[in-house]
Formats: sequence, structure tokens, C-alpha cells
Amino acid sequence: MPHPSNPTSYAAAGVNLDAADEALSRIKAAVVSTYTPGVLRGLGSFGGQFVLPSGYREPVLVASSDGVGTKTRLGMALGQPRTLGSDLVNHCINDILVQGAKPLFFLDYVASARLDPELISELVGGVADACVASGVALLGGETAEMPGVYVEGEVDLVGTIVGIVERSAIIDGTGIREGDILLALESGGLQTNGFSLARALAAGHEGEPLNLSEGLSPSLGDALMAPHRAFEQALRPAIDAGLVQGMAHITGGGLPGNVPRTLPEGLGARLEVGSWPVPMVFDRLQALGNVSDEEMRRVFNMGVGMVVVTRPSDVDAMRDLCPEPLHTIGVVESGDGVRFDSSS
Repeated sequence: MPHPSNPTSYAAAGVNLDAADEALSRIKAAVVSTYTPGVLRGLGSFGGQFVLPSGYREPVLVASSDGVGTKTRLGMALGQPRTLGSDLVNHCINDILVQGAKPLFFLDYVASARLDPELISELVGGVADACVASGVALLGGETAEMPGVYVEGEVDLVGTIVGIVERSAIIDGTGIREGDILLALESGGLQTNGFSLARALAAGHEGEPLNLSEGLSPSLGDALMAPHRAFEQALRPAIDAGLVQGMAHITGGGLPGNVPRTLPEGLGARLEVGSWPVPMVFDRLQALGNVSDEEMRRVFNMGVGMVVVTRPSDVDAMRDLCPEPLHTIGVVESGDGVRFDSSS
């Protein structure tokens, strides 16, 4: 006979199977809406099945997993969970884009101490929104209720993406040489990195205007929740034209931590301070905590979402093919690391 204090059912142990079933029912339509012609089997079939597209001589699959970090805490507090799902997909798309890969399908993982079907529906709905926008199939995923592992009221959101690239078209940075030009696409905000520091700096100020001199400006909280942008559609024409020598997705570690990842040994980058627009949200965060310039650059993207390396002779063609501004922010030089030049 069980001890009176011992749980006698899964529900008594903290796992609500009915909530899991309701969550699955709520997200089904959103998931199915993402299916592309390559999907054979998806939701509910234990493992998703996807047919590789034709036309590749030596197809290479490129995969990446990532999460949105502690931006989830801010999104939950501000009642904006849906954008977190889109952030997750777009982050992962950018991570495989730097190697030239086109995204094929996505898998998500949502976990919490207690399943809230409405919240799960919003999070996965955001994932589906971004998948549809980029032509990516949401092939499957996992929704987990794990009391005792996750903190009550918090949620974990992680995803895996798989893309494809012709082997001969892989972008690996090996062709980069001294004198090549670094172009930047704007991030629009923090994207999904640096939020542990950002939340600490912004604590108690989230509802204040971003620009204290303009009462009608967006709030600091809204500026922090600016979406993580996907750059696949903007850069695909230039990639297909063979104009891109290397790319760096500016995530955790900022420009100093990510630009060197695309550069061959013996080469570094000189970036011209002031050559790209820095969103006001970074100035506000820095002022709130009196954070040094060096620390800001190590933690945040400072307004740069993606860095693209191209030949000097290809800069004009890059701009012609890209539907959004490409800022010339620096040059490849001999050495290593990233050097910020504020002399001009």
C-alpha cells in the first residue's frame, strides 16, 4: 500500500497529460500550415520525414541548434511570448546562412514546470509564423512538462534547423584575403543575445520611454523585444551570384567574438566606429549601468545583425542585389581579432 503522502498518479506528481493534449491540439493547425512539398510525415508521427530537394550534385546538410536565452523571461513578463518563437527560428536560419545553406525544416523544444496550453500555442505559433515567412517546414518537436527541473512560471525555448547547400557552394571564409570589405546589415535591436545583462540594467525601467526626451517614444521594454531578424532572403541573391566570401552572424560575443570566426588564420578586421547606426536602446542600456564601451561590444551586437565579407570590386554589385542598406563598416587586415578604429 502506498504511503498517504506519496503521489498515486502522474497528475499528482505534477504532470498534466490533459494539458499536454490540449497544447498539441492548439498548435496542430499552425504546424501544418508550415509544411512544404518536402514533408512526408510530420506532427504526431514520432519522427518527421523530409525528402531532399532535387538539383544538387553533392548536397551537404547543415544543422544548428540554439535558443533564445533569457529573453524568454522578458517576453513572459511583458506579455509578448509569440515573438520569442519567431526569434528562435530566425536566429537558427542566420546560423546556417553563414555557410550558404538554405533552410529546409525546423524542430522546436518547449519546456516548463507546468504546461500552459495557451502559452504553448503562442510560442509555437510564433515559430510557425517565422517558418512560413521563410519557407521552412516545422517538421516536429517536443513539448515537455518537467516539474522540479524548471522554475515555476519560466519557460525554455530551443530549436534545431536543418538546411542544404551544394558542396562546391559552401561559404567557409577560406577565400577571404587582406583588403576585403566588411559590410553590415542592421540588427534592429538586441536580437536574442545579452539579455542577462540587459534585463539587469533595465530592471524597473521597462515601461519608461526609450527616449526620455520624447514621451511618445516606444518603451524600453518594447525596444528590448525587437525581433531577431532573418537575413536569408536579403542575402540570397548575392550568395547565389558568388559575391560573398564569408559571413558572421553577430550573436553572443558581439562583433569581437563573431567576426573572427569567419576569417582565415593570420587575418583580422579593422572596424570603423560610427560607420553604422547604433539603435538608441544600446545607448540607454549603457547609460543605465555606466557600462564601458568594451563591455558593450563584447556583450551586444551594437546594431549589427550580420557581417558580410566581399571583394572591394563587388561592393556595388552587393548593394544592387540586397534590398536593404549595407553599411561599409571595415576592412580585412593582417593580424588577428577585431580592432575598433575611431580615428576618422
